[in-house]
Amino acid sequence: MDQLTSRLKKLEKQNYRAYQQIKGEYDFGDFTLLIDYTQPDPYAPASRMRAIRPWSPSGLQWLREQSAEYQLAARDFIARSFARFAMQENAVEISMTGQTVLDNTAVLFTDEGIELRFRMNLPADGRSILAKRALNLITFHLPKFIRRATMSRELDMEALTHHCEVIEDQAALRKQLAEHNLLAFVADGSVLPRASGNSDLPMQDAVTLTAPDSLAIELTTPHRGTIRGMGIKRGITLIVGGGFHGKSTLLTAIERAVYFHIPGDGREYIVTDPQAMKIRAEDGRCVHHLNLSNYINHLPMGRDTADFSTQDASGSTSQAAWVQESIESGATSLLIDEDTSATNFMIRDQRMQALVAKDDEPITPLVDRVAQLRDELAISSLIVMGGSGDYFDVADTVIQMHDYQPIDVTAQAKDIVAQYPNARDSEPHTALQTFSPRSFHCGGLQSILSDGKFRVNATDKHTLRFGKEKVDVSALEQLESANELHCIGWLWTQLSQQPNWSNDPVGTIAKLLQNDQWYNTTPPHGDLAKPRLLDVMAVLNRMRQSQFKAQ
Repeated sequence: MDQLTSRLKKLEKQNYRAYQQIKGEYDFGDFTLLIDYTQPDPYAPASRMRAIRPWSPSGLQWLREQSAEYQLAARDFIARSFARFAMQENAVEISMTGQTVLDNTAVLFTDEGIELRFRMNLPADGRSILAKRALNLITFHLPKFIRRATMSRELDMEALTHHCEVIEDQAALRKQLAEHNLLAFVADGSVLPRASGNSDLPMQDAVTLTAPDSLAIELTTPHRGTIRGMGIKRGITLIVGGGFHGKSTLLTAIERAVYFHIPGDGREYIVTDPQAMKIRAEDGRCVHHLNLSNYINHLPMGRDTADFSTQDASGSTSQAAWVQESIESGATSLLIDEDTSATNFMIRDQRMQALVAKDDEPITPLVDRVAQLRDELAISSLIVMGGSGDYFDVADTVIQMHDYQPIDVTAQAKDIVAQYPNARDSEPHTALQTFSPRSFHCGGLQSILSDGKFRVNATDKHTLRFGKEKVDVSALEQLESANELHCIGWLWTQLSQQPNWSNDPVGTIAKLLQNDQWYNTTPPHGDLAKPRLLDVMAVLNRMRQSQFKAQ
């Protein structure tokens, strides 16, 4: 620390770039501070720092003996505690993930100890260094934050234990989904509505959910014991009901339950198949060499849909592409809301079939393929459908939302099918085609990076800057944090080191993610979170310069 103090004292009133001189490693006695990057000017992204606190003085060594989920939750709790302690200093920030618990790099457990990764805006007057202020911040205030966040007697140990046990319970619930053939589980007492459209906090005094007896199931957890809730079976499930009764709210809770949620969120005992993918229409997106012939065929001008590419997809084409890409990436469940879908991709009713002959309609709607996806590929579908009863013919379960409460109306839907037979012609007169594998040119990423001065960052969860290209991923509603997007960019950077074509891009990326210490191959940043393989591929498919080819 004395060396850092000496260096800082010499920088008073110097040009801001002189802060570069303090990069390095410093011994503070009971922890080590590493200054990895200093910002070139006061308006640049904040400087990156790390602190490594040995296990012995922390009193938290016992955490290393716990399950992987327990340790994940403990790391999240320590990060939140550090953020709370540092609130008095706006210059210090650690990456947070809102209401969810992600495998984040803000706090890591290593053999050396507890590692905190955070950022600091180094003090300045204009573009002149305020060394005395920096010295006070780095050598007085910052050590207090670090010590308090990594010492058992300074932490709320009861809250830490509860935080970790809730996450461990969620992991136990998720592991039981396959055993009970469930796509999702929604516990009784769950709070689905959020405080507002721009807030992820639970709505105060909201109606809590209670499962109908016919759909109720009891699952066990290591800490809370037996939990009753609504089990949504694999297969084809419809969520129906009047407007404003909670259809989309239920779907949103389920799509977000591929992640862990913190205690008090209201959704902490909702779990979903981690391979579930939310898809929607996405006008104007790119499509790279996909076989869309199951849904789009005999286009005008004889355009081939078995190897289809475009830089400006229509709503129906984009949604068909998303289905194919998701299955290629390993999705086992599709989540769909009719409000964000292309109508002509979802349904073509009897009257429209009578007016526009099938020979003149290139689109085979999902209603005529969804049962084949279930039966031939074991792909389940959960669909919010308020405007068409044609899906009743293929649905295994129909749930009606009324005043934010689920009602099992499967029997009534089947009675309606019998009473009002569907007169529309089922259009897939062909079998579901085999999905054509695609290769990806890993080396092509290198030129995109170099042309863009090797910049990789995500300022929000809607756009990834990768080299010279900005990838719009605003349609990916399951991306939880910019940290995931930032990590995806660095995964691609590793992929770009392989100059050749990969015949199995999904498998190649899966290998980068399969290690529990996946972050060892990324820069020592604190704002990275492990993404799902599904999302890595979804973003890659949206990069306009991605080079895929059919095999």
